[in-house]
Amino acid sequence: MRVATYPGVISTHSEATIVKNIEDHLISQIEEQLTCHEPVRIVSDRSPGDRDTVFRGSFEEINRHFQDNSWSDGLPVVPPTVAKIGEFLRYTDRSPDELLGAMHPSQAEATIWKVAVNGVMAGCRPEYMPILIAIVEVMADPQYAVKHGGSTPGWEAMIILNGPIGDQLGFNHGIGVQRPGNQANTSIGRFYRLFCRNVLRFLPGTTDMATFGQMFRAVVAENDQACMDMGWQPLHATRGFERGDSVVTLASVRSVSDPFSTAGENAERHLEYIVDWAKRMMHPYQASEGYVETNVLLLTPIIASIIAKAGYSKQTLNDYIMKHAVVSARKFEHLMTLGDAQPPGTTLRDLVQRGAMPAAWAESDNPQRMVPLMLPETQWLVIVTGDPTRNRCCILRQNFKQGYATSRKIQLPARWDAMLAQAKSGSQS
Repeated sequence: MRVATYPGVISTHSEATIVKNIEDHLISQIEEQLTCHEPVRIVSDRSPGDRDTVFRGSFEEINRHFQDNSWSDGLPVVPPTVAKIGEFLRYTDRSPDELLGAMHPSQAEATIWKVAVNGVMAGCRPEYMPILIAIVEVMADPQYAVKHGGSTPGWEAMIILNGPIGDQLGFNHGIGVQRPGNQANTSIGRFYRLFCRNVLRFLPGTTDMATFGQMFRAVVAENDQACMDMGWQPLHATRGFERGDSVVTLASVRSVSDPFSTAGENAERHLEYIVDWAKRMMHPYQASEGYVETNVLLLTPIIASIIAKAGYSKQTLNDYIMKHAVVSARKFEHLMTLGDAQPPGTTLRDLVQRGAMPAAWAESDNPQRMVPLMLPETQWLVIVTGDPTRNRCCILRQNFKQGYATSRKIQLPARWDAMLAQAKSGSQS
């Protein structure tokens, strides 16, 4: 591809500087590239076939080779031998060559075989295979929009697990739920990032242009039993699945709040502080740009139970946040023009008249009127998890129109119970 390069960071330049740089630097480059008759050099980059043996050697030599080819995340990987891949394939009734989707930006085909390869490399156990397949099915869903996974904010996936499979495979939903250590939570979180590198080929500095980036996240397993004990529905049930289904949900995470503490027996006291943190995490330019998000709110069981006892459901908790997360119109307009979303001087009435925002944002011209921070379609996914003895909450903010919360039911093989029993007896012996 022929490229013309703008000097500097355009969003930090004034209009006059931008015009000068276009005249002094860009125009001549564009003319040169458009009139150049030299043929474009095509670089052949044949990737190995799915079943090719790419290297033979010791554990250390294999890891060095994988690292040199950007097939590793910087940590040692388990060499994906044909035998180990076969162990994973036993835990699905689906063909190894089944196509789950063509993945951006590489346009590579995501197959069951490739799921198994990266599961081995990530240090997963073979019985995690049904979950890994469901994760890749979400990644292939256009709603999730994994193709934006290399964008500037550097968002990372949050993987939420619900259903019986959580207890069957020993997932942690208590103390340190997102702390590395538990094999199921940790290795499956690592699998997502390895799959992004090896199949989608998100590589920093080329297809992954994250300014800072984030580390992969351990899976968050919801405490389904705690939800049901307090009369709440687990996440997957609120999203249309049966309680007995095992479901994986993925959502992008742009930023994370403090694990803030709330106190007392009054639910509204806890809710007020949750709303305060929601206002800290959200920004007016999101709504002004039409961004609708599916943010995540983590509650420890003790906080969730206090809110539930006051008669709130997960839905009415969502409604409370949306109703009370408001700021003055003056503050909204000031903050939305500080960044590069809206030009200075833009008003809410301007946006409403252009059809960019609902009419409620311009019901009057009083600068002290209160307006919502978020568009009405925004959702808060409430997850009960973490240390049941601590009074903590945490907000994880979705990244704009990228990584919308997307769920898939986990398909188990026909002999799942027998295979799981055999796997447990094998590990015990």
